[in-house]
Amino acid sequence: MARDRFTPDFDPDCGDALLTSARHDIVIGRWQGLRDLLRATGADWLSRGHRTRLLAQACAGSTTVESWLAAEPHSADALVLHAATETVRAFTLAIAAGRGVPIDRDRIDTAVLACLRATDAWPEDPTPWVSLISAARLYPAGVRRRELARWWDELHRRDPYSVEGHLQVLHYYSARWHGSHGLMYDFARDAAGVAPPGCALPVLVQYARVEEFRHALDSAKGQQAAVVLGQHWNHDGAVSDVRRTWHRWIAGRDDAVVAPAELRDLNHLAHAACHAGTTDIASAALRMLGRRATRTPWSYLGDPTGQLTRWHRDLGLTRGDGP
Repeated sequence: MARDRFTPDFDPDCGDALLTSARHDIVIGRWQGLRDLLRATGADWLSRGHRTRLLAQACAGSTTVESWLAAEPHSADALVLHAATETVRAFTLAIAAGRGVPIDRDRIDTAVLACLRATDAWPEDPTPWVSLISAARLYPAGVRRRELARWWDELHRRDPYSVEGHLQVLHYYSARWHGSHGLMYDFARDAAGVAPPGCALPVLVQYARVEEFRHALDSAKGQQAAVVLGQHWNHDGAVSDVRRTWHRWIAGRDDAVVAPAELRDLNHLAHAACHAGTTDIASAALRMLGRRATRTPWSYLGDPTGQLTRWHRDLGLTRGDGP
């Protein structure tokens, strides 16, 4: 029986209550909550990466992380968060400048140097290497291949199955940045091919398909070309990719609980399954998500609330009455 009407919950912290509490501290300029959260997170690299990424987005418009560094200049957690925050700030400048408009190289260098400093603070931590590869995208010509390979080796050695780390390399290799569709898909498929059962890396192929779509929209300057994009989500290859990801990632999991750090990944798979017409996988993925949702990738095709509500209704997961 279909459930009551559906309303998605776009919690920016993906249900991580401890992260939400720490982010409230940023608003009042209190850094102790950040310290306590990252200290408690420890070497749980999945949660540490998720929390650092979202804390950095919140810290970018304040001086909270700088206050923490002033009080504890040798704190590895503070240095790692500062590196991620500097990276977010550099991307904020790039977004404001507009695509194709370079920003001050010194600003990118500042982020890169903060990342390199953080890599020395806790040598086992993969998190600053993720920030470093992300910042590398902002150089107009990228970085030397040898340098990128070295940074990637350092990250991979510390956390070989990091979705966030692989995702930053995928973006770097994309046609929107410093590569091509072919290079991006090759990287995604190679990573998926070596992932053990239950590992989320196969979903990189769904991220790549979203990235290709965004590039097509950018090239069309906002005008959706039906001829180019009409079959983007549901051609035979896209359908096979959805089924392969489901089989290798979700069907291979021992735990049915979706961690906050995995929520964005599962939303990408659910989005791909809906648009590929794989209704069995789409229904199962949406049930796993429940009301929890991330705005991307749904927002690339319109209002995310409207889309999720429609898919829940069309798949018989909720009542069909109402808008």
